[in-house]
Amino acid sequence: MVADYPRFVFFPMAKRPPGWTNDILELLRKNRDKIDTTRRLQKKSDEVLSIIRPDLTNIKFTVEKGKRNEDKIIRPVLFGEMGVFAHKYDIDAFREDDGIMLEVEAGRAIKGNAIYRDLIHMSLMVDAKYAVIAMPLSYKHKGAKSALVEVASYETGKRLLEAIFASQRLTLPFDGILLIGY
Repeated sequence: MVADYPRFVFFPMAKRPPGWTNDILELLRKNRDKIDTTRRLQKKSDEVLSIIRPDLTNIKFTVEKGKRNEDKIIRPVLFGEMGVFAHKYDIDAFREDDGIMLEVEAGRAIKGNAIYRDLIHMSLMVDAKYAVIAMPLSYKHKGAKSALVEVASYETGKRLLEAIFASQRLTLPFDGILLIGY
């Protein structure tokens, strides 16, 4: 039986998820009490990343340690003269052996369009074979007149990826994409 947390979907849906997906899902299950957004725990993406960092490191990911340049994971997009990175982006975590790029998002995953930025940036990075985007199952924030607004982040992200893969008008350069709702 499949555990109900975290929720996930692997694209293309006609492919079996690779074995490494279980490692990532298990570390999120292990940290559920600290990150589960259905339990009204609303953390920033950096906070979620700091919680799961030790477990990601244990499964051979290099993980961003902070926002200073020396703490970021920089991945090349283009190389210039003398092999220097001519263009680059940073990523939350990277597992070089498998080419797995991982981004953890929070409130701006959908409303701030971070999912689009993540897909484009990861598509351009050298050695990117798999993309993993972890986002809240739901995200609650104050809207107009201080009313609590709930955004179904994971479901919205899932519909976006279903449309991309079904339409075939936009081809992404990955062997697969794992979308996770935490």
